[in-house]
Order: sequence, then C-alpha cells, then structure tokens
Amino acid sequence: MVKNRLKEIRMREYAEEPKEFSKRLEVNVKTYYVWENGAAMPSSIKMLEVAKKLNKKVEDIWWLE
Repeated sequence: MVKNRLKEIRMREYAEEPKEFSKRLEVNVKTYYVWENGAAMPSSIKMLEVAKKLNKKVEDIWWLE
C-alpha cells in the first residue's frame, strides 16, 4: 500500500487549508482530498510535479508500506 505525507506537509510547512494547498499544487480540491486520504494516487508525472512544487523528493511525500 502506498502512503503519503501530504496532510502533514500541508499543515506543518504551509499551515493551509486543503483548498489553498490544492491551488498551490494546481489540482482540483476534490482530487487533492482523494490523494491526501490515500484513496488514489496521482500519476508518476503528477507526483514529480507535486514534489517539485513542494521542493521535496517524491519519496519524501509518498512511500510503499
């Protein structure tokens, strides 16, 4: 199962609500909620784009459990 730290990053580093954070990532807020809750994963390309926008490595955000 793939887990993520999106909520942790959003709250600790940006102190933003999901709507604001989704705009930062340039994704629909509903899509962001699905990712944050682990119900689905973004594509590999989108993972790279998100990691770049957050100045992180993909593995700092998503990992295999």
